[in-house]
Amino acid sequence: MADSTQNGPMQGGAGGGAVQFLMANKLDTAMWISRLFTVYCSALFVLPLLGLHEAASFYQRALLANALTSALRLHQRLPHFQLSRAFLAQALLEDSCHYLLYSLIFVNSYPVTMSIFPVLLFSLLHAATYTKKVLDARGSNSLPFLRNLLEKLNANQQNILKFIACNEIFLMPATVFMLFSGQGSLLQPFIYYRFLTLRYSSRRNPYCRTLFTELRIVVEHLIMKPSCPVFVVGRNLKTLTMENSVILS
Repeated sequence: MADSTQNGPMQGGAGGGAVQFLMANKLDTAMWISRLFTVYCSALFVLPLLGLHEAASFYQRALLANALTSALRLHQRLPHFQLSRAFLAQALLEDSCHYLLYSLIFVNSYPVTMSIFPVLLFSLLHAATYTKKVLDARGSNSLPFLRNLLEKLNANQQNILKFIACNEIFLMPATVFMLFSGQGSLLQPFIYYRFLTLRYSSRRNPYCRTLFTELRIVVEHLIMKPSCPVFVVGRNLKTLTMENSVILS
């Protein structure tokens, strides 16, 4: 009885510490909840347990939730909104602005599994980071099983970010294919190309730029082989030069 009496207040205090942490960081908590909701909706789209019709609605909900998260994060990074060209230029440097644009590009388009993976994985990584902070506020030894899962996820963070970057790049030809198959809009490839240039110049996430460089090296190595046709070499060199100049500009 004495042990149970002592453990009760300790458990209540641990839970109270987590609640106090959440209440003290309301904006971060709101983004945490929206990210968890994004993960939930994305998972039900990728794994259509409730049927294909419902999966399409979960696709849209996931992108809307991600747009909300991105808008909140952008407000956190740039709290003083100004209707000016300088503010817009500064906003376009933020990753949160990039993914707000990303969500708006795909939210009303035909559901594509490739387009949901960056949203799902980014939300999962950020939600995991904040979940660890909540667990730390609850107690250093609380929920060890969940802590182990979060540590394993964090250990694979670099590989996940590389996968996201690869997904972002190969979505570009996918948007073109969607256009010719009648499942995309005329403006979508052009707007997405603008998104890709923003990701290439991202200050906080170099993985897209790094992967572009690696892919360029691989393509140049392949087209320089003697067995590669001359017209393929010329066309690819022109394409690589043009893309590099446009992205860097």
